[in-house]
Amino acid sequence: MKRRVALAVSTALALGVLSAPLASAAGARPAAVAPAPGAPDGQALAAALAGLPDDDATAALVRVGGTGGSWHGSAGVRDLRTGAKALENAEFRAGSTTKVVTAATVLRLAADGRVDLDAPVQRYLPALFKGTDFHRPISVRQLLNHTSGIQAGDGWGDAFADQYAHRFDVLTPEQVVTSALAKGPAFDPGTRQDYLNINYTLLGLLIERVTGRPYDEVATRLVLRPAGMRHTYFPGSDPSLRGPHNRGYQLVDGAFVDVTQWVQADRLAAGDMISTTADLERLLTQLFRGRIVPRPQLREMFTVPSGIEGATMSAGLQRMELNGTVYWGKSGARYGYATAIAATRDLSRTAVYSVNATDAKGEGMNPVAQRIVMAAIRNAA
Repeated sequence: MKRRVALAVSTALALGVLSAPLASAAGARPAAVAPAPGAPDGQALAAALAGLPDDDATAALVRVGGTGGSWHGSAGVRDLRTGAKALENAEFRAGSTTKVVTAATVLRLAADGRVDLDAPVQRYLPALFKGTDFHRPISVRQLLNHTSGIQAGDGWGDAFADQYAHRFDVLTPEQVVTSALAKGPAFDPGTRQDYLNINYTLLGLLIERVTGRPYDEVATRLVLRPAGMRHTYFPGSDPSLRGPHNRGYQLVDGAFVDVTQWVQADRLAAGDMISTTADLERLLTQLFRGRIVPRPQLREMFTVPSGIEGATMSAGLQRMELNGTVYWGKSGARYGYATAIAATRDLSRTAVYSVNATDAKGEGMNPVAQRIVMAAIRNAA
């Protein structure tokens, strides 16, 4: 159940996203002249998407922008069987970028006085912790920044074959949390940082307990609607993507296995979200501008816990530095789909991509995603 944390260069895709495209990769002819200072390098981005589909990815969607302009494009196919052209406005499984929405929801509740970030989660969810070995208080903030010490919950197994066999089965967040808490703490709260889904699975249950409403309803009201994310939702026990989408595939023993339909209910607040690149771009810009979370609470999203060696995660985001510039972002991966969002704090460069990766849960970075990242950081102001 532990999510792979992207390498700095991968997460550093922290660049571009705005509007008013300079060019589109789909059928566009790369510009022969160098881009204006600070503008996305459309020629490099188009080249990064060239050659799809291939063994690494069947499709890719990209939006890069900032103060110097913007660029968006797509490549690949919607369906390997028909060869239909990939949809640029397609929905996709956004994976752990869901955590950005969950963190923002918790911080909105904190701003309203309904959640105390310094209060122990045991106070909010006493029944789940009753009879466990978690005697030290774990603050809500420690869940947000992955310093809780709670171990990963149990799923359907680690191997693709095991998970694929259960792709239509429902595992509830409560079941996952119960299995995690039964293992006892891995370390004292606040002494280490260990990026795990379980922290955000618990936050989802906390949101429901505090509000008395389902997680998806609260996140939609407090974050998705204010951000203008009209094509983003949480499917729960529904294995399908509701709107237009490009199919996802996993390469297994040289054959492409269709993994488009898959129940993600157990991940809920940690990774169940379906979105589009345009919606994730809106999330970045509206969030960083302080239009979703009030600025006093927004500071939590740009604060990495001090005194913990190797810590890079804040509340919902990850800090990364590239060529002396700090970016904040989040990556996510579900079988068939690899996604990332990132931006500089001042939004001078933003970026969003969704790659229909055939190794989305692999240990290394997908080659297509890596090309996109390297192109996205070119010519940044």
